[in-house]
Amino acid sequence: MDPTMDAAIWKFDVKTSQQEVSQLKNKLRRAERMNHLRSYLMIAPLFVFIAVTFLVPIGMMLYKSVYDPVISRHLPETVAQLRGWDPTRQAVPDAAAFDALAADMVAAAHHDAIPKIASRLNFESGGMLSLFMRTARMVKKEAAAAPASHDWKQRFMALDPAWATPRPWAIIKRLGHVYTAGYYAQALDLKYKVNGSLERQPSSSRLYVGVFGRTAWVGLLVTGACLLLGYPLAYLLANLSPKKGNLLMIMVLLPFWTSLLVRTTAWIVLLQSDGVINKFLLWLGLIQHPLNLVYNRIGVVVTMTHILLPFMVLPLFSVMKAIPPSYARAARSLGAGPWRAFWQVYFPQSMPGISAGVLLVFILSIGYYITPALVGGPADQMISYFIADNLSRSLNWGLAAALGGILLASVLLLYSVYERFVGIANVKLG
Repeated sequence: MDPTMDAAIWKFDVKTSQQEVSQLKNKLRRAERMNHLRSYLMIAPLFVFIAVTFLVPIGMMLYKSVYDPVISRHLPETVAQLRGWDPTRQAVPDAAAFDALAADMVAAAHHDAIPKIASRLNFESGGMLSLFMRTARMVKKEAAAAPASHDWKQRFMALDPAWATPRPWAIIKRLGHVYTAGYYAQALDLKYKVNGSLERQPSSSRLYVGVFGRTAWVGLLVTGACLLLGYPLAYLLANLSPKKGNLLMIMVLLPFWTSLLVRTTAWIVLLQSDGVINKFLLWLGLIQHPLNLVYNRIGVVVTMTHILLPFMVLPLFSVMKAIPPSYARAARSLGAGPWRAFWQVYFPQSMPGISAGVLLVFILSIGYYITPALVGGPADQMISYFIADNLSRSLNWGLAAALGGILLASVLLLYSVYERFVGIANVKLG
């Protein structure tokens, strides 16, 4: 055969094979894209569910904690007049600001917005509610009787001397921004000075920082109690025969089948002065008078420990069940005593279960509301109580959102520390 023809045939075969390979690669890419698309479509309902029920509410809460349009929306002329006012140089703004506030009050009264404005100002400083409502009634009455011009500056100061001080004007100016950090300042027991700087609330007015500390302390107590009770219980469950272990596991899981409210109420019956526990101790002669076990910190810790104990046992049990018993037997055969074999061989391998249980119980405990509200006293209420109070009674949703945002940030910080700790522990164990 002609060498030239052989070369042409060889080039044609190479070109054809390259085209086939290219076509095959394109088909593989299309198949992979279709597989990825099917995977995404399968998890899309779960993603939508999580977004709607979890991410969107949290995002709305965080947005509400900084979004504050009440003053800027209903007192626009006053806010505009106060932009150039400096409270450190001028005690009160010019007469134009008084005129603008009077005009805004008349307009707000037509839209029934006066109570909303007064409530928002009162959240920032006590006494602003009555001051603003009384002034708005006066302005509405006089504006209706004599629509002509008024010397509103003199009328305001004559009605209440507070208008001759920079305090109410500084509050209106500061709240004139749509986005504010004021709710977080309140949540951290801080307040604004007239010049706009922050300072700590007086000791008699501080509340939320102490409540956050109390919440963390109760969470630590409950977590420690659950760990002390849950570790030996999980160890027992992991080392019993399957028949006995399953029976005890049912008993551990039994509280999950009972309402939280029922369990909390049952502990009130057990712990009260004439309850089962006090009567039993009196019958044994161990005490002469009933112990105060309910509506205090003791009742809160005991009840929450009972409720949250399964959340400590389950992670510990799952880890302990996977620890080979041969490791401890090998340590014993090499001369280690029972305690040394446990602490140096078994216990380090159970650390992932301890860390997971501690994290889970602590996060759940700091967000508890029903149990401390029913079993605890006034000095035992946790941050969840004050979040609910601001939502339902005070209607200060911005402050409630800020308290929730701080709690969420604390949980995320704790989780990041947990991830770092577990990563380091796993490296050392590996």
